[in-house]
Amino acid sequence: MAGRFACAERSAGPYGPLGGMDGMSDDQPAQEPSGADARISTLEERLRAAQAKELHRKAPGAPEADANYRLGSRVLSELLGGIGGGALIGWVFDRFADSSPKGLLTMLFLGTVVAFRNIIRISGQRPE
Repeated sequence: MAGRFACAERSAGPYGPLGGMDGMSDDQPAQEPSGADARISTLEERLRAAQAKELHRKAPGAPEADANYRLGSRVLSELLGGIGGGALIGWVFDRFADSSPKGLLTMLFLGTVVAFRNIIRISGQRPE
């Protein structure tokens, strides 16, 4: 009976019957990864495809990215130039004619109209 109690006493510890965490050795992995696991292979394929797509997207000399960037810059410059130019011309007109704020508001409105007309004209052009 003494042997039976000694074994029960040993297994009653907080770390299991062998005294280690879950009875496993720290120097060996619990399970060897299998190369034939379908989930790992499909994950690797998806990862390779995503990396290839990212390299293609970030490749230098992408013509559609440059064209879109130029078009956006042109639209922004038309908008800022029309509004800013109209406001500047109106302010100068008001300074010389002493008609504040009628000239500024009128030219600001006209500059905004011209800017939006140019943006609509740009958006109606066919891409190269």
